Amino acid sequence: MSYRQHAGKPEDHEFGRRLGIVVLIFAAFIAAIIGMLLSIQIVNVKVWRTKAVRQYERVVTEVAERGCILDRHSRMLAESIESVSFYADPVIVRNSPLFNEKGKAVIDRKSGKQKTFDNSAAVATLFAKYLGINRQLCLKELSRPKGVIVIGKKIPVSRALPILQEKIAGVWSDKEHQRYYLNVASQVIGFTDSKNIGSSGLELQLNKDLKGIDGTRIFQRSATGVRYPAPEAKQQDAVKGNSVQLTIDADIQSIVEDELTKAVGKFRADAAACIVMDVRTGEILAMANNPVFDLNQRGSWTPERSRNRAVTDSYEPGSTFKIVMAAAATEVLKRKATDMVFANNGVLPVYNLSIKDHEPYGNITFRQAIMYSSNIVAAKTAMAVGAEQFNAYVHNFGFGTRTGLGIVGESPGRVRPFGSWDSTTLPWMGYGYQVMATPLQILQAYAAVANDGKLMRPFIIKKVLDANGKVVRETLPKIVRQAVTPETARYLGREYFKAVVDSGTAKSAAVPGISVAGKTGTAQRAAGGSYANKVYVSSFVGYFPVEAPLYAIIVLVENPRTAYYAATVAAPVFSSVASRMIACSEEMQKNLSFRSPEQAVIDSLHTIAVPQLAGMNRQEAKRLLKWLKLDMDYSGDSDGVVVGQSIAPGVKVEKEQLVKVVLGSRNRKSKPL
Repeated sequence: MSYRQHAGKPEDHEFGRRLGIVVLIFAAFIAAIIGMLLSIQIVNVKVWRTKAVRQYERVVTEVAERGCILDRHSRMLAESIESVSFYADPVIVRNSPLFNEKGKAVIDRKSGKQKTFDNSAAVATLFAKYLGINRQLCLKELSRPKGVIVIGKKIPVSRALPILQEKIAGVWSDKEHQRYYLNVASQVIGFTDSKNIGSSGLELQLNKDLKGIDGTRIFQRSATGVRYPAPEAKQQDAVKGNSVQLTIDADIQSIVEDELTKAVGKFRADAAACIVMDVRTGEILAMANNPVFDLNQRGSWTPERSRNRAVTDSYEPGSTFKIVMAAAATEVLKRKATDMVFANNGVLPVYNLSIKDHEPYGNITFRQAIMYSSNIVAAKTAMAVGAEQFNAYVHNFGFGTRTGLGIVGESPGRVRPFGSWDSTTLPWMGYGYQVMATPLQILQAYAAVANDGKLMRPFIIKKVLDANGKVVRETLPKIVRQAVTPETARYLGREYFKAVVDSGTAKSAAVPGISVAGKTGTAQRAAGGSYANKVYVSSFVGYFPVEAPLYAIIVLVENPRTAYYAATVAAPVFSSVASRMIACSEEMQKNLSFRSPEQAVIDSLHTIAVPQLAGMNRQEAKRLLKWLKLDMDYSGDSDGVVVGQSIAPGVKVEKEQLVKVVLGSRNRKSKPL
């Protein structure tokens, strides 16, 4: 057979064709592999690297511990407590790997794979035992075909510890921080949401300072599923948030809140507010409102309960605003306390309207006009001062502008622009109408008189501290302006406002052993746009001791129903708050003993007037009596409050006299023994 014949066989052509196809397929396969490698390692390297990392690497966020909120004595008002949340993968729980007593995997001889078992019942029993959850519901959740379930959320570490010590396949835990509050000053402090982020009050306002910086932990996973910290990855530690120290005294805050609760209940009032201030610095020692909500029970929160009325609500102040009239009269008119004025026998016609007094006074001294709170004399004096100069004193005392307290939501009140005053503005403003002010603004004005005329900027945030206790920033006392001269300030306090408490409308504001200056205010509030419906706001603002003032307090009660005059409603609350403050605060006792001549007077007296002790707890009553050089014995519930005393309030007794008190429930009516 010739070569031509052999080469031309059909079989050879078919073989060559098939070989070519195979070569082309292999070439295409190799090209595809090369292309894929180029795509993975060069073109789409970031995409595939991310996918690979997802399979064997996990980034865990370490939530930073939130900073604390402290009172002026560094006591905790809000802190973060570590808690534990448990999660489970039902599929892994139902297919848990089986190990023998030596800890080695049990292998199935036929399949060569590790044996597994359903651990759902044991897991449900364990969590039901230590966390108190429903076992059947837990079993139902563990029967899910896929996904992750939450078995327990925010469990205290002490309760979670027995479970943490168990190693359960498919079950893991994450540590979290849960906010806990002392539960005072709820409207001021506010609270955090479920993610521990501030949602109201100072928690929201100072969230950037308090929240800290979250850390990250990067873990890698071996082929067997074991996680371990990535050796080359940079691990970022969480940084604890800054702590915030307030000027508030937790003890005084508790006393104020307790007294407001009693006042609202007694007079069936809509609401109440009270602020305590250090007149020398502007520090707020207490800022309380009623109604309140429980910081540890978010369900108790409502918009009405969360309102910080002491700074957000403005109202026509009534007679407490007469401080402006009295100051202007002293400096502009050179009016003296003994000057005679005419009160028009109770009715003053003004531009087809009438200004009335609660009593028909005739010729009285200017001191008496303030003592008895004559609206007519106040209106006439304001008109005598003149609109322009009166307006200047209004603004000198800070009305119409925010105080600079540093709390979001503070109202500036409202003072009508001078150019839009009408014929009734000046006389009505003279006794506290046609002007709106917050309780804080009224308190700031009286604190200025107490502080030799220096108007201080109030503040409630004292310091911001880092995790090491280093001061990040600090608020220092600041003088806003000189509202009146020191001589005028002292004259107002000693000649007018002290007389109001000693002999005028505020006798019920007196504090045993301490001289008090202040002013009542009973203002009618517009309801539904009209004054026809009689709704009153009762207030008292005062400071003590008069000779060397240290502390100022304002009490405001909205719409009291069983009585409405401030002398009956607000002034007694002031007296109770001040008495209990002195009784419980060693700092205050020390300051008063050092600064006040009253302490020397007490030491020199042979007899002492027994104070009103009703409502005080055992420690408060004992401290107050001790300060007044009296002894105490008690009977009843040692954790209760005073519901009876052997010597009636106001009765004078020899020093070292024993006063017996009965302690009982707050619901019991106080009576003498």
